[in-house]
Amino acid sequence: MAKGLLLTYALWAVGGPAGLHHLYLGRDSHALLWMLTLGGGGVGWLWEFWKLPSFVAQANRAQGQRQSSGRGTPPLSLIRFAAQMIVGIYFGLVALISFSFMANFYIVGLPLAIGLGVLLVAAVGNQTSDFKNTLGAAFLTSPLFYGRPIAILPISLAASITAQKHRRYKASFGSETLSVRLYRLGLAYLAFTGPLAYSALCNTAATLSYVAETLDSFLSWFSFFPLLGRLMESVLLLPYRVWRLLVGDPGFSSTYFQEWEKLYEFVRSFQDEKRQLAYQALGLSEGATNEEVHRRYRELVKIWHPDHNRHQTEEAQRHFLEIQAAYEVLSQPRKPRGSSRLALS
Repeated sequence: MAKGLLLTYALWAVGGPAGLHHLYLGRDSHALLWMLTLGGGGVGWLWEFWKLPSFVAQANRAQGQRQSSGRGTPPLSLIRFAAQMIVGIYFGLVALISFSFMANFYIVGLPLAIGLGVLLVAAVGNQTSDFKNTLGAAFLTSPLFYGRPIAILPISLAASITAQKHRRYKASFGSETLSVRLYRLGLAYLAFTGPLAYSALCNTAATLSYVAETLDSFLSWFSFFPLLGRLMESVLLLPYRVWRLLVGDPGFSSTYFQEWEKLYEFVRSFQDEKRQLAYQALGLSEGATNEEVHRRYRELVKIWHPDHNRHQTEEAQRHFLEIQAAYEVLSQPRKPRGSSRLALS
């Protein structure tokens, strides 16, 4: 059955950020992408207004080519490449918030999440990319930046470049029922949002700490690139500013700097609190020297090592992990306030 342009525009207007129009057109990857990003933060949804006629024409052409195979190489698209980078970073941030407590997260969980984000964008429309090569590039890059949240950037870059290098047209298959497609989309949506919701609702303090740590790492990195810093600043504050615009605020246009200051201080406050908790975990006063921290760490490790506390294994394991985490926090040099603030001029 041919797809109608008028109905597509109606679905775009009613449920565009949730991907209803893409679901109607059979663009399931695009629908999932919109479901997970709310229409690309609203920007992609608005930009699609002019693209819908071509989407409808493409969907109608595809109905007569269900058994054909994709041939040739699609043209290089800088927009798709940029979207792969952004979504890869987004998936990496979500994974960092949801799964960073897991063992070997930076070796397995982080590159897998970023690679899947890049592949999701690569599969939008009538294109796709090579699954193994894209994930392989992500996994090979991750050990180079092990243990650092900033690893999200190079992993996403490597995966995006590889996905573009191996881009191809999709092979067409027979149509699937709507129930099967909805089932698959539902599983993918739950796999993405379930762990994030659990972290936010059941482990709120740790989730806020992860968010603050990640933002702090990003702010520090972008401070060396003023133009990219201002772009990232706009992206981070876009949802909040859109919300303020919708609810109404007479001083909206004049409060940009103050909004950023509040966000920055919010992030820094969590970093300060994290260091205070680390000092408490090691039983030290604030301002202890590196030598004192190292000496105290070695003492506590000997006391609470699980091998030395077989009669209270669970408690020893908990203390041992707390001591290691506290030592890792205090081993990092403390940046003076303002050192990682983005240039706003």
